[in-house]
Amino acid sequence: MFITMLRRHTKGIIIKVMIGLIAVVFVFWGIYSFRERPGAKIAYVNGDLITGQEYEAVYRDMLNSLQKQYRNYWNDNLIKVFQLRQRALDSLINKRLISQESERLGLRITDDEVADAILTYPAFQLNGEFDEGRYRSLLRYNRMEPADFESGIRSELLGQKIGQLIKSFFPLTDTEIMDYYTFQKEKINIGFVSFNPQDFKGKIEVSETEKQEYLEENKEKYRISERIKIVHLTLDPSDFLDKATIEEKEISDFYELNQERFKDPKQIKARHILFKVSSDASKSEETEAKEKALAILQRARDGEDFSALARKHSQDPNASKGGDLGYFQKGKMVKPFEELAFTLKPGEIGGPVRTRFGWHIIKIDNIKDAAIKTLPDVRDQIVATLKKDISRDVAHERALSLMDQMPYNIDLAAYAAQHGLTANETDYFPKDGAIPGLGGDERLKRSIASLDKGEVSEVIEHKDKFYIIQVVDIKNSYIPKVSEVSDQLQKDFIDHQSLVVAKKEAEDYLEELKGGATWSELAKKKNLKTDETGLFSRAETIPKIGYAPSLFEAAFSLSSQKRYPDQVFEVNKKVYVIRWVDEKGIDIEDFDKEKKAFKQALLVTKDRRISNAWLQSIKDEAEIRIVTPIE
Repeated sequence: MFITMLRRHTKGIIIKVMIGLIAVVFVFWGIYSFRERPGAKIAYVNGDLITGQEYEAVYRDMLNSLQKQYRNYWNDNLIKVFQLRQRALDSLINKRLISQESERLGLRITDDEVADAILTYPAFQLNGEFDEGRYRSLLRYNRMEPADFESGIRSELLGQKIGQLIKSFFPLTDTEIMDYYTFQKEKINIGFVSFNPQDFKGKIEVSETEKQEYLEENKEKYRISERIKIVHLTLDPSDFLDKATIEEKEISDFYELNQERFKDPKQIKARHILFKVSSDASKSEETEAKEKALAILQRARDGEDFSALARKHSQDPNASKGGDLGYFQKGKMVKPFEELAFTLKPGEIGGPVRTRFGWHIIKIDNIKDAAIKTLPDVRDQIVATLKKDISRDVAHERALSLMDQMPYNIDLAAYAAQHGLTANETDYFPKDGAIPGLGGDERLKRSIASLDKGEVSEVIEHKDKFYIIQVVDIKNSYIPKVSEVSDQLQKDFIDHQSLVVAKKEAEDYLEELKGGATWSELAKKKNLKTDETGLFSRAETIPKIGYAPSLFEAAFSLSSQKRYPDQVFEVNKKVYVIRWVDEKGIDIEDFDKEKKAFKQALLVTKDRRISNAWLQSIKDEAEIRIVTPIE
C-alpha cells in the first residue's frame, strides 16, 4: 500500500528513485540472510563437493529468470512443473564435469584472460572504454559481487576453450558443407496418383462388437483428459474509475515528465511518379525504366505540371490523384524513397530513386515540423491515462487486500459473496485446454494447471484485469465406455476401414507398376488421374500433396534407375502412389555464393551435437553421488 500511495500522489523522478532504493534494501537484506545460512552438502561429482550455497545461488538465478518470464502469472507450483530444482542441480553437475575435464586436459583460464574479457565486456563500456564505476554499479544492480561475476566469466571462457578443443578434433570439411548444401537445395519432381478413402465409405458397415474392439485397440485415442473446474474472482480496474480523482498539479507534472509522448513528428506532404520494374526484370528493362524516369524528371524540373505528368506517366494506383501521397512521417515509406524525400525542401523535385517497386520521382508539397502538443490539447488524454493508472492500482490493492484477509481453507465463491462480489464458476475443461472466459494464454493455462484441488492462486494480472482463481474440482482422465463415444467410434471406424481399403488398392496398384505396367495406361485402365508436383526441395512443402516427411525421404531416394518406392504413403487422409519423374542438382555458382552462410549454420548444429555427446560421455563415466536429494 505504501508503494501505491507514493505512486498515486507523486509521479516525479525522485519518488521513482526512492522506490528503487527501498527495493534494493529489501533485496540486499534477503541476500544477506541467505548467505548467512550454513551450507549443506548436496552432491559429490568424482569426489568434488557441490555445496548448498552453490546450489541455492544457481537455483535462485533460474527462479528469477522464470519469474520474469511468467511475471503476472507466477505461482510457486510452477517450480515443480518446470522441475527447476533438478535443472539447477544438473547445471551444477555439468559445470563440475567440464571443470574437472578441463583440469585433466591442462586447460586453464589465466587472470589476464579474465581481465581482458571484463575490460572488453560491452555492458561496461563508456565512450568506447572500460568504466569501472559502470562495472561496479551494474554488478550491484544485478546483486552480484565482483568475485562472483569474475568466476562466472572464468567458467564461460573455460567452456569456450574446451569447446574449441573438442571442435579441433572434428573439423568441418568442404565435403560436409557440400553434402549439407545439396541436402537442402537439390530438387525433385514426382508424379503421383491418389486414392481417396471417401470413395470406399459406402461399402463399410459397423457392428457393436467392432466398435468395442476398435476402442480396445485405440484406448489412448479416446482417453478423456484430466479436466478441472475453477472459480475466478475478477477485479476490473474499469469498475474503480469513479474512485479516481485527479489534481491539476498531477496533470501538469505528467505533461512535463512525458513530453516525448505528446510530440508530433516531422511530416512531409509529397507526390511521386513511379516507373515499375519487376523483380525478375532484365538489365535492358531496368535501364529503359530509369531512362524514362530521367526524361520525366527533366520535364518536371523544366516547369511542367508535376500532377499532370503523374496522371499521364505514373504506374502507381494514386496516379489519378496526381501522385499525391498525403502527409507521412519517417518509417512509413520504403527506406530509399524515405531517405531522399526527407532531404528535399518544399517545391523541390528529386530522383530518380530505386526501390523494390521501381524508379520514383518525388516532389515535396509541404513540410510540417515536429512540434509538442500543448497541455490543453492533451489534457483529456492525460486525465484518462492517470485515471486508468489509479483505477488499476486501486483494483490491484483491493485484490491484494482480499488475499491478505482470506482464511486458509476457503470457498472462493462464498468468500466473494461475503465481500459483495461475484465469483464466476466455469464448466469442466481440459487441464491443458483454453480456460472458459479467460482464453488460451499458455502462461495462464500452465499456472492454473499447477494448482491442486481447493488451492487458490495468487493475484494474477491477465489482459488488464486482476483475478483470484480457485480450482474447485479435478476429474481424473479415463477411458470412456462405448456408449459414451458411440457416434464418434462409428465415424472413426468407418474412416479407418475406408483408409485400409484405399491403402490396399494403392498397394495393389503399386505392385502392378513395379511389375511392368505403364504409368499412364494403368491410370487410364483404373479410371484414375495422374499428376506431377513440379520441382521442389526438402525445405518446401510438397506441392499438391502437403507436408509428409516419410514421403520426402522416399522421393529423394528415387532415381531414373529406381522410379518407384517400396511403399505407398498416407498424407492428409489420402493414399498416394508416387514415381520419380525428374531431378535438378545444385548450382555450383550459387553454392560458392552461399557457402559461407551454410558453413556457419552447419557449424552451429555440429558444434552443439558434438558438445552434447562429449558431455554425456564424461557423465556416463563419472561417479556422481547425491547426498541431499532435491525435492
